[in-house]
Amino acid sequence: MQIRVVRPDELGASDLESWRGFQGTGATAHPFLAPEFVLAVGRVRPQLRVAVLEESVGTVGFFPFERGPWGYGTPPAPGLTDAHGLVHAPDVEWDPQQLLRACGLSVWEFDHLVDGQKPFERFQALRVPSPVMDLSGGYAAFRAHVRSRSKSFLSELERKRRALGRDHGTVTFTLGTADPDGLRRIMDWKSQQYQRTGRSDRFRVPWIRELLESLLDTRTESFAGTLSVLRAGDTPVAGHFGLRSGSSLAGWFPAFDMEFRHYSPGLLHHLMLAEHAAADGILEIDMGRGAKGYKDCFRSRDLVVAEGRIVRRGPSAALHWARREPVRRLRNRVLDDPRLYAAADRVLKRAASVRTRVVPGAVRS
Repeated sequence: MQIRVVRPDELGASDLESWRGFQGTGATAHPFLAPEFVLAVGRVRPQLRVAVLEESVGTVGFFPFERGPWGYGTPPAPGLTDAHGLVHAPDVEWDPQQLLRACGLSVWEFDHLVDGQKPFERFQALRVPSPVMDLSGGYAAFRAHVRSRSKSFLSELERKRRALGRDHGTVTFTLGTADPDGLRRIMDWKSQQYQRTGRSDRFRVPWIRELLESLLDTRTESFAGTLSVLRAGDTPVAGHFGLRSGSSLAGWFPAFDMEFRHYSPGLLHHLMLAEHAAADGILEIDMGRGAKGYKDCFRSRDLVVAEGRIVRRGPSAALHWARREPVRRLRNRVLDDPRLYAAADRVLKRAASVRTRVVPGAVRS
């Protein structure tokens, strides 16, 4: 096998066609592994590269990665994406150590490795569920599944939907709008949520905002940045920006206007998203790993993603392990245990509240 490393914008039309063909309908069909996403990240992250794997029959795989100091490697847009891996032709095997050498990496760390990456399996340290809204049977079947888990949950949501319409105007939903103002509104709502809950505000990072704006304008036959909006009358009350690839939608940034919080607009949005997505041919919505309660309300089944690292022997890899491993273990313990997640969430919110009192205006409600 030969491996060449290129910038995303150096990939030719035939490369992109092969990449899309390799994605197929399996785990690597995920929107975060689509070439359109990698190209968009490459425009705002100059350290992004793609390893192109070639055999005598031609190109057999694509491995997108970012290379940082000391040869530390990550998937594209680390910390933002919910699917990692190598997109390849069927039955292809590769040597992870050869791959890292060709990429100039001493370590490649992943936390959302998709299933089916056999050469990477021995490097997995943890496998965790990523909840999915399964729409393959249509919206009626999905709704029946949600009702079977909690009849009162859907009844309460419908009551709140009627109250929202009565108090603020007819409730409507739009899927697939290309409205830049709508995207900025969602980013602003999400920023306010990050600040209220004591999280780091991702949208203070210019390249992240630029990436989402670029993806909103990205449309191909198989891929699209997908914006949805829930309105009461003419007023947007909730929304979501995600990525669609074929019949799969990756949940990414859901947000809502806190002024309407008593109507549970975020939950209403997810329910109506399922209805409109199913009607538009979407078969599944990946909500991403994590112990957030709203995901349990809509979960149909789980994908499985893995966390771990591939390491080449050397001082850089040893230094990376010593710095990252204790933090990684603690973070995973919190993320994947609902009780610990809830406790950590309370602490962060309390800290954000204190900052607001000490520095007025530091957190917008």
